[in-house]
This record gives sequence, structure tokens and C-alpha cells, in this order.
Amino acid sequence: MRVIDLALKDLMQTVRDWKAATFLLAMPIAFTLLFGAIFSGVGNEDDPRLPVGFLDRDGGSVLSVHLSDLLNASDAVRPVALEDEDLAEVKRKVSDEELAGAVVIPAGYTERVLAGEEARLTVIVNEASAAGTTARNGIQVAATRLRGAVQTAQLAAQRYERSSEARGVSADEAFLLETLGKVVDAWEEPPLTVSVTHSAAGDQGEASEIGTSEDDAGESNVFTQSSPAMMIQFSIAGLIGSAELLVLERKSRTMQRLLTTSISRLGIIFGHFLAILILILVQFALLIGFAQLVLGVDYMAEPLATLLMLGANALWTASLGLLVGVLAKTEEQAVMYAMILMFVLSALGGAWMPLETTSQTFQTIGHLMPTAWAMDGFKNIVARGLGLSAVMLPAGVLLAYAGVLFALALWRFRFE
Repeated sequence: MRVIDLALKDLMQTVRDWKAATFLLAMPIAFTLLFGAIFSGVGNEDDPRLPVGFLDRDGGSVLSVHLSDLLNASDAVRPVALEDEDLAEVKRKVSDEELAGAVVIPAGYTERVLAGEEARLTVIVNEASAAGTTARNGIQVAATRLRGAVQTAQLAAQRYERSSEARGVSADEAFLLETLGKVVDAWEEPPLTVSVTHSAAGDQGEASEIGTSEDDAGESNVFTQSSPAMMIQFSIAGLIGSAELLVLERKSRTMQRLLTTSISRLGIIFGHFLAILILILVQFALLIGFAQLVLGVDYMAEPLATLLMLGANALWTASLGLLVGVLAKTEEQAVMYAMILMFVLSALGGAWMPLETTSQTFQTIGHLMPTAWAMDGFKNIVARGLGLSAVMLPAGVLLAYAGVLFALALWRFRFE
């Protein structure tokens, strides 16, 4: 009973501070909305592809038109027609980042290519920028497909000519260009595409129909990344008040006076730990409820899995908070330690960007952090539609972290 009284006393002191409400609810909700807007591309133009200048000096020839069509079909770049501009002006636009890159079609390009002669496109990009590299790759893909289409059309024309020799029929230019157009059309709209959709929770083991309506497919909820990310990040920031409380009790000798009461040393430690744990559990519950009801993030699709992840996250975070309060000798140190941990664990653990989009080395380093496992567990529920079995490993790793951190806090705990 003394342990509960001590925990309630800590909770009352913590929630009276305006910083607690800020870090527990206001900040995570605000940053969830902010990062959701970033991930959704809010504020970008309707076409998010990189603009690539398209300077045609071949007078609208067949291959010029086909190259423009292939660039238009690209997922990475979009052609922007440039008329009567010299090369210096095009290079300036690329250098000033008005364009991610540019491609110049030289005069006589179509004639030379169809005649089997060497003809090169002029590609202008800034190799030092990520946009320039992406633009170069997009242009290269389109140009390679165009070359492949030309070779395919020429082979088809040769075969047609050989099969028609007995009748004295030859493959004329019209046949070649018609075949070329069909090949380019096939590149623009491939007959076979792969579509990846998230499985719906609760539908595991049931057969799914091939093909879905547009309404059923929908778009992924961008908050499935930002909601668990900010919830995890600000649970660490929310430890500041609890850690400061431990520091103040030691400095004011309140903790030493507690030793004169009937509560044991271990009871004092567990009382403080219980206060931090309850605070984090309430924070997680409120933020999950907000995301479920307001943002449409379906944590309740798998309530048992969500409950397990909530408990595991609260335990390791509370253990971390206890350790911070033990190690900090001043209120300033408590704030500094909590903020440093928040930034490092969030950045490396995939809260600021999905780890799936990073290199294998970064992912390996990231998974040394408990935040990466926390993100894996929550995203398995809300983004991948998986159930209880999919969160067992992440929850187990988090509980292991909780045990290690709590043991360290217990070892370093001082009452003076």
C-alpha cells in the first residue's frame, strides 16, 4: 500500500507541471500531424515527379515523340518542354535547381538511329545532388527502353522480310514505325503489373480475390508511420518530469526521510517506477485512442497485439526513465539526458524515417535501438495488418531491454 501511495504522490507532482501535459499529449499530437503531412507530400505539386527539361532539336521526329512519351510514363521524372533555348540557359536552370536535369535530342537523331549509326543524347544533371542522380537514372531508363524498342522493331522488320521473300514483299518504313509504336506503347502500359497491398487484420488465412475496386484499394494511411513514431519519441521526452522529481527528492533529502518510514528501500524504488509506468501507460492509451478515432489508424484491428506492444513499450520506457533519474545529479542533467536519448533513439530507430527506406547497414544499426523494435511491432499491426504472432519478437526484445535497464537503475540507485 505504501508503494501505491508513493506512486500516487509522484503522479500528482508530475501532472501539476505544465511541461508534463506538453510532452505527454500536446507535442506528440502536433508532431504526429506534422510528420503525417510530410509523409503524405502535403504542399507538393500535383505531380511529385522530378521536372526534367526536354529540348528537342530533331524537329519533333518519331523518336523524339517516343522518348517524350516514355519519360511521361516514368514514375521518377516528368518532361518539361524547352523551346528555342540554348545549352547555356538549360545548364543554368539545372544548376539553379529549376530543373532536376535535362535531355537534349540532337538534330538528325532519329535518322541516324534508324540507320544503325551512333547517336547520343545530351544529358545534363547535377551529379552531386540526389535529385540529379534520380533524374539521370530516369532519363537513362527511358533512353534504354527507346533503344530496345528500335532494335525490336528492326528485328521484326527483318523477320517479316525474310518470311515474305517468296512473295517479293519487303518490310517498308511504315511497318517499322508501326512496330516501333507498338513496342513503346507496351513499355508505357505493360500488360503485367505487380500491385502490393497491406493485408487486412482479421483476414489472415482467407482467400482474397484478384483485383479490387478503387474504393477497396484506397491509399495507405500516412499516420501509420507518424502515429507510433511520435508516440514512442515523446514517451521518452515525457520522462523529464519523473526524472527531475527523483533528482529533487535526493537533493532535498526527502528520499532519505522516506527511509525512516515503514516503506522498504525496494518499495521506494518500485513506487517511483510504478509512477513512471502508469504515466506512460496513460499517455500511450490516450494517443492510441486519438489515432484510432481521429486519424483512422486501426490499432484495435488486433487489440491483444496492441495491448502487448503497449505494455512492453511502457515497461522499457519506464525503466529508462528510472535510470535517467538515477544517473542525473541536477534537474538540468535530467532534461539533457532525456532529450539526448529521445533524439538519438528516435533518429536511429526509424521514428523520423522508415528504416525500410534506408541502407542495410543503417537498418542493422537501427535495430540495436529499442525504438526500432517498438516501431516494428506497432507497424506490423497498423501498417501491415498482422496479428499477435507478428509482435511477439518485438515485444520480447523490448521486455529484454526493460529488464536490463531496470537492473542498471537498481544497481546505480542512490538515496542521497
